[in-house]
Amino acid sequence: MDVLKRLIPVGAFALALAAGGCGGGEPSGSPSAGPSVSANPTLAAMVPDAIKSDGKILVGVDATYAPNEFLAPDGSTVVGFDVDLFKAVAQTLGLTAEFQPATFGDIIPGVGSGKYEVGVSSFTVNDERKKQAQMVTYFSAGTQWATKTGNPAGINPDDPCGKRIAVQKDTVQFEDITKRSEACVAAGKPAVTIQPYAGQDQVASSVVSGKDDAMLADSPVAAYAVKQSNGQLELLGNIYDSAPYGYVVAKDQVEMAKALQAAVDELIKNGAYEQILANWGVQAGAVPSAQINP
Repeated sequence: MDVLKRLIPVGAFALALAAGGCGGGEPSGSPSAGPSVSANPTLAAMVPDAIKSDGKILVGVDATYAPNEFLAPDGSTVVGFDVDLFKAVAQTLGLTAEFQPATFGDIIPGVGSGKYEVGVSSFTVNDERKKQAQMVTYFSAGTQWATKTGNPAGINPDDPCGKRIAVQKDTVQFEDITKRSEACVAAGKPAVTIQPYAGQDQVASSVVSGKDDAMLADSPVAAYAVKQSNGQLELLGNIYDSAPYGYVVAKDQVEMAKALQAAVDELIKNGAYEQILANWGVQAGAVPSAQINP
């Protein structure tokens, strides 16, 4: 996925966002090195033989969602707090995580088909996803709106009728704005012009360029986009609908789900979890323990 090339036409901010910083350098808050994590033999023994046989775990990830998962300035290395945390989870289980960038909406089907052994891409746990896969919680995030600084379009998240709103496809935010648009129509107001994009990087860029009036995304992602925008974006309203993120494994991989749960809990217990989140400035989303399909 050539994010850098795809974003060049929409301005310097988009390029900086894809690169992880306004100057094209290392992203703000990016840790130079994560905590030292060793394999736990007891937890490693929980991993099914079919997964641990080659010593690695193949991860499907949408690398457009900074600071959770995105491409480093080299255009190929996937970085982010989600990435650092799952690397530590894999190490705890005696495995090496291998990340493969993919379109967000293709990851859960890919896990179900066996293309990926786990999906790690800020998946909010909901009933629809739990029908398709096992989900192991590790973080909590809500939804946050953002708009151009000064809110020139006069966006009100509670009344976005008639506005052009950018959102990433296949996310809970797409469902959110769709319901808001339906409420507008039911009230006799103009529908929201919903602009769905394949990647979150395109969402933020569309607002900076003025193509769209506002965006909504997971709270750490919206905050990071604002931070990287050089003053061109601002947050709008409060965080709402907080819910857990979950690692995704195939529906029949109950034992692997238990192994992931145990590994997350071990990292919480030994302090590595808190250190990784603090390195990226997202410790507000920390959870006290992991759960399977809550």
